[in-house]
Amino acid sequence: MSESAPPPAPRAAVILLAGGQGIRAGFDRPKQLERLGGKPVLQWSLDAFIAHPRISGGVLVANGDVMAAIGPLPEDWISADPGAERQQSVGNALAALDEWEDGAFILVHDAARPGVSREIIDRLLAALQTADAAIPTLPVPDTLVEQAHDEAGDVVDRSVLARVQTPQAFRLGILRRAHAEAVEAAATDDAQLVRRLGVAVATVPGDARLHKLTYAEDMAILSGLLGTNAMMRTAVGMGYDVHRLVAGKPLWIGGIEIEHSHGLEGHSDADVALHAITDAILGGLADGDIGDHFPPSDPQWRGAASHRFLAFAGERVGARGGRIDHIDLTIIAEAPKIGPHRAAIRARIAEILALPIERVSVKATTTERLGFTGRREGIAAQAVATLQLPEN
Repeated sequence: MSESAPPPAPRAAVILLAGGQGIRAGFDRPKQLERLGGKPVLQWSLDAFIAHPRISGGVLVANGDVMAAIGPLPEDWISADPGAERQQSVGNALAALDEWEDGAFILVHDAARPGVSREIIDRLLAALQTADAAIPTLPVPDTLVEQAHDEAGDVVDRSVLARVQTPQAFRLGILRRAHAEAVEAAATDDAQLVRRLGVAVATVPGDARLHKLTYAEDMAILSGLLGTNAMMRTAVGMGYDVHRLVAGKPLWIGGIEIEHSHGLEGHSDADVALHAITDAILGGLADGDIGDHFPPSDPQWRGAASHRFLAFAGERVGARGGRIDHIDLTIIAEAPKIGPHRAAIRARIAEILALPIERVSVKATTTERLGFTGRREGIAAQAVATLQLPEN
């Protein structure tokens, strides 16, 4: 007698959550649309699930702007509106899957984790053969301490802790029940809701490439993890600025106040050094100049501290998924002497841009008493910024 064939594996689908605004990342658009290695962050996850032979379809939870940017969904994929909270978004997706059987497998994934791989999907689906729910986890490599009021407390035993990632896998009926019974309860992920039912949640080895995009600097981390650095290009920008010296004003150069008989005249605090660096960074981005973003005609910038302008330019680099490799600043002044303040200026620039100080160069020179700087009528500065930007 021949052995009977094993029953067919349950259907598997994906709920791909892309409804967040990503405010903490500071990008000019939703973080799931920010480009990573030449394509939107969201597209990385979508491509991985579409390519997997066990995935029969899915629900993309996203608003209209995101849907328009992504374009038509592949066959067997549908969309659902996001809710005010993550839990509501998953609930909307479950409603869209109302025709799927309870025994189906469902993966719930945050689009802010673009490094989903076939191996992770395989591990989760395999775990559902014997479990009702499964999540990928990573060990905690760092020492952990309790903290209160900026003071370290007792060490926490990290051996019993793990970092939880997505996608998370469930039998669809279990996930439906967990959400139906969680009307008044909130959770940061679906596994928590399932555990409240008394259902065991299995764990599988996670993947460091599933790093979550939360802040702008995470783009550089993801570029390294996903091997997109080869798609970066070098961009160089140059900035130049000059301001007149006048009596009776404070003198700000390079983000620090220097004691002097004269200060620089301008709409803001007239920090000629920070203005030059700001223009250099904006030049590398091909993003206009300081006057475009902070026009002198706008009264809100009267007397403004120039470190705000420089921080803005640095944030623009992060919002593009880029990084600042190096800043080279030259201050041109007959007086005051910049040498005694050079180290403080260098440190302040590094602080504003959140750069290692080794990436900031500050030099000073004179014009041998020639021209307006030589006559002590003003101070000039020029800067070069070297950036790494995604090749989109």
